[in-house]
Amino acid sequence: MKLIYITLTTSSIEADLVLGGDEGKECTYVKGYMKRQAIFSCLTCVPEGNAGVCTACSLSCHDGHEIIELWTKRKFRCDCGNSKFGEFYCKLSASKDIENEENSYNPNFKGKYCTCGRPYPDPDVEEQVEMIQCCMCEDWFHEEHLGLDSTIKIPRDEDGEPLYEDLICHMCSPICSFLTLYPKTIFAAHQEPNSATPSKEKGVMQTAPSAAGSSTIPEDASSEPLTVEPAVPDNNSKSVGDDDKGKFDACRLGVDLLSAELTSEESQPMFLVKNWRDVLCGCQKCSDFYVKKGISFLLDKEDSIAEYEKIAKQKRDEKMQQQEGAELNFLSNLGHVEKMEILSGIADMKDEIRSFLQSFDGSKPITSEDIHQVFDNLKKRRRME
Repeated sequence: MKLIYITLTTSSIEADLVLGGDEGKECTYVKGYMKRQAIFSCLTCVPEGNAGVCTACSLSCHDGHEIIELWTKRKFRCDCGNSKFGEFYCKLSASKDIENEENSYNPNFKGKYCTCGRPYPDPDVEEQVEMIQCCMCEDWFHEEHLGLDSTIKIPRDEDGEPLYEDLICHMCSPICSFLTLYPKTIFAAHQEPNSATPSKEKGVMQTAPSAAGSSTIPEDASSEPLTVEPAVPDNNSKSVGDDDKGKFDACRLGVDLLSAELTSEESQPMFLVKNWRDVLCGCQKCSDFYVKKGISFLLDKEDSIAEYEKIAKQKRDEKMQQQEGAELNFLSNLGHVEKMEILSGIADMKDEIRSFLQSFDGSKPITSEDIHQVFDNLKKRRRME
């Protein structure tokens, strides 16, 4: 996923996908720690960069402030107006806890990305370079800073479009070394983990170094290759509740990850194909392993960016249908003169925005002052007519 900086040059559908269909009218604090939502950091109010606010608060409470757009974050609750903001109170939801203890913050909240710690957009470069987000730590990386060795290339087609859905960066890949126990089909082209080879140590199997390093597993582990089809329980296995549909007591790996003592000797990024999470085992032992490592979100389909954008698109489509119906009803009740005035106003708005974009430096963020100037110019144009 590339980093999208929301400006007037961003298409409406791109903005809607980033915002998850959130219209920015209500603070999301009351919804608790949301699985995923668009988050912003206000450096005017919290220069330390250890607080985040929702879309509505970024618009209503922090208009005109120095705002860092963070795209989306998982399991985050709006901080606006809590103790980190001093005397500043949230205009939309004043009653909040002193702090949101389950929130996590990384250098992105200070406007720094990648291992190089550069901002985005980077004022020191003429052409902005695309960045890729890690689905684990949620930091963004320049391609040249992913730590790729000479044998691994970023999977792309002939047109340069990505052939992968998710990236696990080189700093997070050690904790995900267990993925090398799954079939190589979960890895995008140009990156396939090597097969397991016997170790000299008795009772241990060891995988050769791969994208995630090397891992040790018990010798009696199942060696049958897995497929991406959903697991099917045997007669002695019972399915769990609806919340864990498709996950069964019988382990798909045949490996107790908690006692396998997986290790990694080298750190290389992983590029994973679409729906790779569907292959992950959700048995009790594997689930306990995910919880212990703090990565249980991998079993939650709604955690993925793909699912987040899918839901956002559905909301957008529903909203567009409702708006089209309302607009048709509104216009049908107007006279000819009123209709022409509205169409003339829309044309003027398009012209003004087009003129602004032609003269605007695309490497810089759009400020509230820029928006106000556009509308001031529109008012002047209307007076002259």
